[in-house]
Amino acid sequence: MTAFILVAGAHTGSWIWQAVADRLRESGAPAYPVTLTGMGDRGHAAGADTDLETHIHDLLRVIDRTDAAEVVLVGHCYGIYPVLGAADRRPERIARIVHLDAGMPQDGDQALTLVPDHAVRDRLLHRAGPADDDWRIPPPTLGEWQRWGSVAGLSPAVLARLATRAVPQPVGTLTQPLRLSTAVSELPRTGVLCTANGSSIAMVEALVGLGDPRFQVLTDPRVSFFELDTGHWPMLSRPDEVAETLMRAAVGEGHRVAAKVNEQPAHLRPFLMEVPERPRERVGRVDLHLPDDLAEADHPRPAVVFVHGGPVHPDVRPTPRDWPGFVGYGQYVAGLGAVGVTLDHRLHDLADYGRAAEDIAEAVDLVRADPRVDGDRVALWCFSSGGLLSADWLAAPPPWLRCVAASYPILAPLPNWGLVDSRFRPADAVRSAGRLPIVLTRVELERAEIAVTVEEFLAAAEKCDADVEVIDVPLGHHGFETIDRTEQARDAVERAVRSVLGHLRR
Repeated sequence: MTAFILVAGAHTGSWIWQAVADRLRESGAPAYPVTLTGMGDRGHAAGADTDLETHIHDLLRVIDRTDAAEVVLVGHCYGIYPVLGAADRRPERIARIVHLDAGMPQDGDQALTLVPDHAVRDRLLHRAGPADDDWRIPPPTLGEWQRWGSVAGLSPAVLARLATRAVPQPVGTLTQPLRLSTAVSELPRTGVLCTANGSSIAMVEALVGLGDPRFQVLTDPRVSFFELDTGHWPMLSRPDEVAETLMRAAVGEGHRVAAKVNEQPAHLRPFLMEVPERPRERVGRVDLHLPDDLAEADHPRPAVVFVHGGPVHPDVRPTPRDWPGFVGYGQYVAGLGAVGVTLDHRLHDLADYGRAAEDIAEAVDLVRADPRVDGDRVALWCFSSGGLLSADWLAAPPPWLRCVAASYPILAPLPNWGLVDSRFRPADAVRSAGRLPIVLTRVELERAEIAVTVEEFLAAAEKCDADVEVIDVPLGHHGFETIDRTEQARDAVERAVRSVLGHLRR
């Protein structure tokens, strides 16, 4: 007999699981929705000393009371923190951990990273301590819930109920670091990904393919995945599907992400164009790809700065400026008489967009100061999640910026990217772009969660009459330059490069 212990996210309690628990019980499985201390009228009274450890002990009491042979712990959003903490203390009782649209917190992590408001996070980090009068975070208002995750699938009535029943969250549950031993790492896990909230199996496989050591654990055969086509609160929007998925996860079903040991990762395959080698200079984190005749030229050349996406772990090798796609673009434009610029910026985590933006600004300053570069003719070309880094330049375009290009870009933070500052929203910034030319390369087979941000951007651009040229890649994939060796893909690269260089030479 398998028992399911269901742990809700911030500001909610056991009531949010009621429909799922009913379905599980109808299938013959014991289900225990948990109201953690202070999180509901049936919970224990909370105080200023209520913290993550308090919630872990709440779960330990539930685990110890059940006589089920197997226990599946299900954590939604914040709930995964006490779930992991409790599983680490009772690993012999746990058959599987289910991350229901929840992250992968590690030892020492704080759930504070889930709070979408940067000002609130900063304030909580600098609290005086447990005795501080401000020891609870008010729940989101009706209009604020979408900042905590996609509300796709929730009817107005259900969303109103969520807002009405929400309670304040004790600050200590978010600021106290999670402490884990190695015991929890040996337990089977299942990730249930909500695609409308920005998660998908394709995205997981892409992260694993980058070689990020943090995600290699996801190739363990004990780890499985499911997708639900809904928002961040699937227990309210799709309770039947959630119950069925939990039952399947309990018996070990689900998609496995394979470690492709002998297969070259997609981002390290050759560039789709055959490009002659050009001179290349390295200055700190910046590489300059130079035209052959630059030394003999009597005038400086325009420059194209290529901006990679991420997050890319700092230990990943080779680094992005040495990936064949970026080297290929740099060499290609150098062959056409411009200076191609590739760089390694420090977008190592979703919270690093500000630092990455500083790195790009420094690289642009370095390039414009080079006497071989015409500092009044520069283009910025962003790729994938690097698309968010175009926001600053769109919001206030300097006169020397002649063009912004974006290939298969993410143009608004995905709903579950709470750590990303609201400043990095090209879909908003485009309203201030004026007549700055924008060249957008769009792939037909884009991941749905990314395609939504492109459509949002294009809708905003149309409203403000922005100068956007869209280049479509039929049957193209995200990162198509090293994946799709088709005439359509080559034509798209040629058209985009020709367009960008054309804007630089006007």
